[in-house]
Amino acid sequence: MEDAFIIHGGKPLKGKIILSGAKNVSLKVVIAALLFKGKVILHNIPKIEDIFELFHLIKTLGGSGKFIDTNTVSIDSTDLNENRLDFLHASKIRTSFMLFAPLLYRFKKAFIPNPGGCRLGARPIDRIVEGMQKLGVTVTYNSETGYYDASIIKKPEGSYVFQKPSHTGTEFLILMSVFCKGTILIRNAALEPEIDDLIQFLNEGGANITRIGEDIKVVGVDELRQKRPYTIVSDRNEAVTYAVLGIITKGDITIGSIPKNYIQTFISFVKKIGAGVEQVKNDSWRFYYKGDLMATNIITDSHPGFMTDWQPNWAVLMTQANGTSTIHERIFENRFAFVDELVKVGAKIEYYQPKIENPQSYYMFNYDVHKDHKQAIKIYGPQRLHNGVLNIADLRAGATLAIAALLAQGESVINGASILERGYENFIGKVTHLGGDIKKV
Repeated sequence: MEDAFIIHGGKPLKGKIILSGAKNVSLKVVIAALLFKGKVILHNIPKIEDIFELFHLIKTLGGSGKFIDTNTVSIDSTDLNENRLDFLHASKIRTSFMLFAPLLYRFKKAFIPNPGGCRLGARPIDRIVEGMQKLGVTVTYNSETGYYDASIIKKPEGSYVFQKPSHTGTEFLILMSVFCKGTILIRNAALEPEIDDLIQFLNEGGANITRIGEDIKVVGVDELRQKRPYTIVSDRNEAVTYAVLGIITKGDITIGSIPKNYIQTFISFVKKIGAGVEQVKNDSWRFYYKGDLMATNIITDSHPGFMTDWQPNWAVLMTQANGTSTIHERIFENRFAFVDELVKVGAKIEYYQPKIENPQSYYMFNYDVHKDHKQAIKIYGPQRLHNGVLNIADLRAGATLAIAALLAQGESVINGASILERGYENFIGKVTHLGGDIKKV
């Protein structure tokens, strides 16, 4: 047995956790740093597998990305000399597609394979490609090689309207627009706060980017240079994972620091189910069990709605609530990979399909009316979960299964530990600090 967690559950988890930097910010900011002239210093970057994979890609391109202190990195694009990404490593992380921005600005032509990461259904890469084309980039796909071939002759110009908001798509078009000709308007842009963190980083380096509601205006500049090191925000997905751990194990966990607007919707649902939450100080939050939990109905949505990355953790929490809870997933298909695994250890969960008049417009992914989509579940509680052997299918599902194992009495084996470690820094250390019994083999 290898690449597995061994967990002995059944203990209330208590204590304080310092959150790591946001995975969904750190990857984008590291790539954005390649647009800068000279060295860029970034603080609060988590030591997770996706960051190390990205550093490897940057190295293969001739650039430099490395940790120079515990959570401080140095990025330098001065010696970039290659415009084709290694297929194996690029296919491991979805954000590799965003490297088109620095590579096209440097070489006018670039080759990047289909993006990787967790397989959460057919993510709409076509929207990103269409956005590139609207800005004047020529893009073709070679199905035999698996590579996208893109080229640009002149500075980007024009505008783009997202048919459906795209988090990664919005961030990528921002990077593609920084050195544009005149002004580019990105319409119906995603509202996630991580995007605003990226905008702030770019603006501190000399960019001219303004959010106007659901639109983002980019006025082209000639160059970017860092004036002072930049510190990224903490990870709200990690915050939710430890909050759920505190509540579900009948424990008491304080996490920090995370701005309230990043987790406001989650906090409101914690209050609805009857769990304890209070702001301590300096954006630190205490989550604790204070009595029987109540069932809830969740529909995932883009910010400021209930985040899709939160719903797997919420699902295991609802196995302990009184009554029937529902979770309706709008953002991705194939987001319920954890369900069969939870059923193995005693959860009572079943699929159902809500009646939606126009599913093609309702769902954020490319909905196929001829396909049997599984977009909603009913969770019956409370159920006593027992130990077992479980298999991680994707990053957030991995955290969900670890939570279930830490709740259940006895020894559990969670296979695929490295998938969880793609997005959680020092997971074993933090859980152990809270009193959990976990090790990796």
